[in-house]
Amino acid sequence: MSEDVSVEEVVTEAAPDQEIDPVAALTSDLQRLQAEYANYKKRVERDRALAHELAIGSVLAEFLSVLDDIDRAESHGELSGGFKAVADQINTVTARIGLEKYGTEGEAFDPNIHEALMHDTSADVAVPTASKILQPGYRFKERILRPARVTVTDPES
Repeated sequence: MSEDVSVEEVVTEAAPDQEIDPVAALTSDLQRLQAEYANYKKRVERDRALAHELAIGSVLAEFLSVLDDIDRAESHGELSGGFKAVADQINTVTARIGLEKYGTEGEAFDPNIHEALMHDTSADVAVPTASKILQPGYRFKERILRPARVTVTDPES
């Protein structure tokens, strides 16, 4: 036994007193398509710029260990002669690309840009302070590539 199921189709017709101007309809379609295309172009350009920034940021992030080695060599006085010229050029190029090194001793601790590795307390500070920079932080165009690793000194209670 099988039952027949009927499906009603609802057809709506334009009111007879309304006339649709074909030129106006085509003009509105063209304007809509132009607006969609303009929005598409803007979205593609925005996505392309973001992909470009992410690619540069990932290359710079891989390069941070080299910059750390250069900083350590310089702090130990082992950077001289031709190696110093190369290190200076590397630092100049990365700064020109937009890599920014940050983290100074004595600035207020901000968990958004600092990573606390050690804590201490002192009566000399009123707010949590980055008292020692263990490893500098790096950012590229407002994006943190690596937080500054710091020792935090909290005020005594």
